[in-house]
Amino acid sequence: MAKGIGQHEVGEQVDLYFLIKSSTRGIASNGKPFLTVILQDKTGDIEAKLWDVSPEDEETYAAEKIVKVAGEVMNYRGRNQLKVRNIRPAQPQDGVRVSDFLEVAPLSREEMVEYITQSIFEMKNSNIQRLTRHLLNKYQSEFLEYPAATKNHHEFVSGLAYHVVSMLKLAKTFADLYPSLNRDLLYSGVILHDLGKVFELSGPVSTTYTVEGNLLGHISIMVNEIGKTAEELGIEGEEVMLLQHMVLSHHGKEEWGSPKKPLIKEAEMLHLIDNVDAKMNMLDRALDKTKPGEFTERIFALDNRSFYKPTVE
Repeated sequence: MAKGIGQHEVGEQVDLYFLIKSSTRGIASNGKPFLTVILQDKTGDIEAKLWDVSPEDEETYAAEKIVKVAGEVMNYRGRNQLKVRNIRPAQPQDGVRVSDFLEVAPLSREEMVEYITQSIFEMKNSNIQRLTRHLLNKYQSEFLEYPAATKNHHEFVSGLAYHVVSMLKLAKTFADLYPSLNRDLLYSGVILHDLGKVFELSGPVSTTYTVEGNLLGHISIMVNEIGKTAEELGIEGEEVMLLQHMVLSHHGKEEWGSPKKPLIKEAEMLHLIDNVDAKMNMLDRALDKTKPGEFTERIFALDNRSFYKPTVE
């Protein structure tokens, strides 16, 4: 099997099919337009520049188009970049499909549904359980398909559900270690904290932010959804407000996009669990592409650091 882009090293020649994940127009110093395209396959993605492009080129090399690219992997400012020698649109006779280029969560949807459903079943507070089950069932199809972000972490098909499953496993460990935590609040917060992303994001292919996502964001969307669902189900009580606070505060700090800082311990733990899982996903994916004894590409979301992969086992 041919190597994917995530397995190619600097200096290697590439002759592969890619899906264009995004395509952004810019103007070079000479006044001519160019495109910055992110090319992806199942093993990862890489940035490339297309210089001196025409309006026709901009349409031909737009997001969600499949292309055949020949070039060389280069290193630019600590990140790999593909220097394009030749690029053309894929043809029907090439026999490639969009699904051939999409990274998918390492767990099946059935496995993830089973684990999350069991976590809801374990809840003892009927109000929290009903709210959580209703919201998850309402948006389950999108929840199981969408990524958790457009970039940085869990940006793959079913990434949102996989992120939640990983966080639930951490939450259960935390609750075992610290029995004073309210498991129902913590589990529900994990399941619901990013559910608003089914409105905020466009879907699993060439993911972008929707108008609603840009104007409202997944946090405020989900807070409203919890409130509406509580009214629909006739649920009253402090649980509704506490779940809304969990969602509102899960980013932890105002400068990280959190409308409120965590003010109950379950919200603080949710923020920490979310942060740990996102960072570990970024690190693991970067280190998987790195040889022992070498450094990763710079990871923008981790203070633009390059991480060393030890040679010890």
